[in-house]
Amino acid sequence: MPAEAGLRAQLCRAATEREGRLRDAEEERRGGEGMVLSFAPSLIDHTLLRPEATVAEIDSLCQEAAENGFWSVCVLPVWVPRVKGYLAGTGVKVCTVVGFPLGGNTGMVKSMEAAEALAQGADEIDMVLNVGALKSGDITLVRREIEGVSRMLRLSGREKCLKVIIETCYLTGEEKILAARLAEESGAHFVKTSTGFGSGGATVEDVTLLRRVLKPGTRIKASGGIRTLEQAEALLAAGAERLGTSAGVNLVREWKLKYGLL
Repeated sequence: MPAEAGLRAQLCRAATEREGRLRDAEEERRGGEGMVLSFAPSLIDHTLLRPEATVAEIDSLCQEAAENGFWSVCVLPVWVPRVKGYLAGTGVKVCTVVGFPLGGNTGMVKSMEAAEALAQGADEIDMVLNVGALKSGDITLVRREIEGVSRMLRLSGREKCLKVIIETCYLTGEEKILAARLAEESGAHFVKTSTGFGSGGATVEDVTLLRRVLKPGTRIKASGGIRTLEQAEALLAAGAERLGTSAGVNLVREWKLKYGLL
């Protein structure tokens, strides 16, 4: 695998120590239902979804995730096997995307994408909702597609996580509520705001709306355009519980400087 044996051993030891610290911090932050999370590296899906990403960039992403204690690495499906091998023993999860970035694949294709990714080692699936179908009022199609991908997670036989990307920048307020509730009812563990490839990204207003209409057990992933600690903390305060960003290393640096952790 791409990591040298010595580096892998070092990352694994660091991961073991980090997992204990993160578990204690997570328990403290989650003192009760509806409690606002404060920023922590373990809330980040460290993301690289650019089509021109290279092997070296993917390996660097994995190393950054392991060193900083990010929750997961989020990559295109083609990288899942490599990322799974690189991250073995680090505690960092593998996240990939389905129907990305437009959501226009057929339901069968989305289910097949998810099944292959899960078989290759993905722990979490971020699928793009069919935005055009939603806006056209084809609720049956939207629901069926999400349920199909959710079924693949159940059939995998292991505990997996499904996030449904509703691409809020293209939706009216009523459509955001409808999309969120359809995702929730169809098996999503998270409703995710954005792909990062649309006309807009995560906003405090959208996260606040989603938190208001979703059940406490359904979580929110804010993604798209999160570049500063100030943005991240505002989104968490609004109700987000996961952050999708390619700027995770900079966010952690800001966080450490702000709270005197360097």
